[in-house]
Amino acid sequence: MPGFWLRFFITACGLMLSAWQLDGIHLSGPWALFFAVLVLGVVNALVRPVLLLLTLPITVVTLGLFLLVLNGAMLGLAALLVPGFIIDGFWTALFGAIIVSLTGMIANWFIGPKGQVEVIVVRR
Repeated sequence: MPGFWLRFFITACGLMLSAWQLDGIHLSGPWALFFAVLVLGVVNALVRPVLLLLTLPITVVTLGLFLLVLNGAMLGLAALLVPGFIIDGFWTALFGAIIVSLTGMIANWFIGPKGQVEVIVVRR
């Protein structure tokens, strides 16, 4: 369970960073951020795998770059479902998804598979 909350916090930080950096992403308050992260997690868990399978041919043709569009669409879908979370357009959603993904990727370098922070000590 600590891994869930750690990843939740990381996604929230990525979403706050994207709202801070991009003028087209608006969060009305902390509750909007909380529900946006929850809905984004549910959308990524339930809707994204189906769309990933349906768009597999175009993903292969574009060498995986279409996944960026798919991530932006999931962020836009989350914005449609959460009141107080507004994204102005497609390009804003795409760049917001890139920021959220990069934040998660950087944080996952320090998190183990069990969702715990791991420290590696090299002794000589």
